[in-house]
Amino acid sequence: MSTIEITKDNFESTITDSSILLLDFWADWCGPCKQFAPVYEEASEQYPDVVFGKVDTEAQQELAGLFAISSIPTLVAFREGIVVFAQPGALAAPQLEQVITAVKELDMNEVREELAKQEAGVEAAEGSDAAVESEATEVSPESGPQQ
Repeated sequence: MSTIEITKDNFESTITDSSILLLDFWADWCGPCKQFAPVYEEASEQYPDVVFGKVDTEAQQELAGLFAISSIPTLVAFREGIVVFAQPGALAAPQLEQVITAVKELDMNEVREELAKQEAGVEAAEGSDAAVESEATEVSPESGPQQ
């Protein structure tokens, strides 16, 4: 399978419909992007079970912003709709193969458990921050706002 162009119009459906999706964020003026392009294209032919998408950061600034892309090329890997890898820089073929192999070998149950723990930790931290904020802004008639 060759690479497909990813736009804001097909972004969501591509993530939803792909078990494994790699996205190459690139621009036409980027030298390292041009260096990485044939490596990425060749891998797309070698791994027909992986969807290889390309996001032109100039044409798709909204998508680039969504991922906070500040350096290109940047490779982002999804597995079952979850971002499992993101790294800027052009990869050589062996490095790209290592990424693909690692993504394929992930235990997604472990990934989901880890995400749930992180989300629970964030929610707990946000809850304690809210409690601290409400205590910090508590007003007593004698002293005014306490800090």
